[in-house]
Amino acid sequence: MILPVYLYGQPVLRKVGEDITPDYPGLDKLIKDMYETMYHADGVGLAAPQIGLPIRLFVIDLDVMSEEFPEYKDRQLTMINAQIVEREGEDVSREEGCLSLPGIHENVTRKDKIRIKYCDEKFVEHEEEFDGFAARVIQHEYDHIDGKMFIDHISLIRKQLIKGKLNAILAGKARTSYRVAQQRR
Repeated sequence: MILPVYLYGQPVLRKVGEDITPDYPGLDKLIKDMYETMYHADGVGLAAPQIGLPIRLFVIDLDVMSEEFPEYKDRQLTMINAQIVEREGEDVSREEGCLSLPGIHENVTRKDKIRIKYCDEKFVEHEEEFDGFAARVIQHEYDHIDGKMFIDHISLIRKQLIKGKLNAILAGKARTSYRVAQQRR
C-alpha cells in the first residue's frame, strides 16, 4: 500500500526515532509498504518518520547506481535500529533532495565513508562499511531517524534563500506526484 509522505513542518520529522523489536506490529507489511511508497515517489530511500512513525527504520535501494557500481545491482537495504559507528574519509559536497522537502535541492557536505551497525528485516545484526553514494544515502536517511533533515546541514544564508519554498510547504502549497499527509503542527 502506498502511504502518504509527511512533509517539512510535521512534528514527527523532528523526533528522534525509538528502537523497535522483532514483534513490532505489522513490521513485514510496513517494510513492504515503505518500499512501495518509495518507488511510487521515485525515491532512493525512505525513513519511517517520513510516513509518520517515530521509529528507527529506513529502507534504501541502491540499484539506481548499478551502472556505475555493479555491486549495487538489485541491492536493497532495510536498516532497523541503525547506529552509525564511524564517519571518516573526505568531506564531499553534493546536491541532495528529499521527499519531505519537495522542490528543494541543496549541496550538503558529508563524510564519504561510514561504518554502521543495524538489523535487517529478519533482525539479523550487521556491521558494514559504505562509501560514496551509498554512504551519502544512508547518512541522509539516518538523519531522519535522528530527527534531522538535510537542510540542517546547509548555511544560514542558504536557509534564508529557500525560506519562501519552506513556507510554501508549510502552507500546503507544495506540488508532488505522490500522496502527502495533511499538515499538522
